[in-house]
Amino acid sequence: MEAEQQYGQRFRKSFVLVMTIAYSVMFFAMIWGFVEALLMAAVFSGILYPVYARLNKALKGRSTPAALLTLLIAMLVIVIPMLLLLGMIADQAVSVTDRVEPWVQQQMSETPSGEASLPSWVPYADKLEPYKEEISAKFGEFADSAASFLGSSLARATEGTMVFFLNLFVMLYAMFFFLISGRELIQTIMGYLPLSHEDRQKMLEVGLSVSRATIKGTLIIGFIQGALGGIGFAVAGIGSAVFWGALMAILSVLPGIGSALVWVPGVIYLLLTGEVLAGVLLAAWCAGVVGTIDNVLRPILVGRDTEMPDLLIFLATLGGLGLFGATGLVLGPVLAALFLTMLAIYSRVFADYLEG
Repeated sequence: MEAEQQYGQRFRKSFVLVMTIAYSVMFFAMIWGFVEALLMAAVFSGILYPVYARLNKALKGRSTPAALLTLLIAMLVIVIPMLLLLGMIADQAVSVTDRVEPWVQQQMSETPSGEASLPSWVPYADKLEPYKEEISAKFGEFADSAASFLGSSLARATEGTMVFFLNLFVMLYAMFFFLISGRELIQTIMGYLPLSHEDRQKMLEVGLSVSRATIKGTLIIGFIQGALGGIGFAVAGIGSAVFWGALMAILSVLPGIGSALVWVPGVIYLLLTGEVLAGVLLAAWCAGVVGTIDNVLRPILVGRDTEMPDLLIFLATLGGLGLFGATGLVLGPVLAALFLTMLAIYSRVFADYLEG
């Protein structure tokens, strides 16, 4: 009798497990087109939750008006400016791609007698002079590749106007519910995981801490560096300054040298085209101001929160761009943070096996 009861329990558990997996697969296949929007909603809800909490307190616990006001603030401060910025970046990426090839052909077709010489104070100017055309061509190839990559990433995020705005609506709609009942939802989801209470709390704490630190350290610092770098490019007379600023913002995930991968070729371009004063001023601005932003702001913004290795942030950002498009700037580092969190839990759960 006892054996039959154990067999019946195993059968019911197996049946429930199979049905749960089957329905879960069908459910996620059904909503897969909105997973990206839901992930973005979860991330931004976490960032905006302190704003919602203050508004909720000011409105004496009326959660619905507080959530609506939080979404309105997000629309005015984040969503609308971001949409306008993405549109400008996409247009300028296309413009850069269209201009680079003719510029490279012009540089390569010029005769040595018609070329402008490099300034004498430039290091190794006499040795670099014979390779001026090749340097110009390489700069053009870099610009073309960067424009194509960034342009295609942005296009993926905004392809299909109706689909894009539907995802935007889903994200905002989900944020409304995440702000009101996000804590309860997280606890419910965590309750389904076969982990101890300690591991669940560790996953939440580390995941939220690393995600928050990564977003602050990546997005805010990147935005400031990109904005200042774009201003410098615009003042120096380099076209498509918004595009180059966006590229600086993405590469800023490499502390110290990230933005330099963009502004150093820009300075070389100005010197090659005879704009010596503009090149010197741009180099001074980017090296003295843009390049030091990371060292000044990262300790303030990140604080004591857990940080990821810089190489992992860089790979996660570029990988996120390739997988999700423009939203990968946010989702890439967050998924990398969750990956590290799961590795930490794995090392704890299987510590005996790993040590043995």
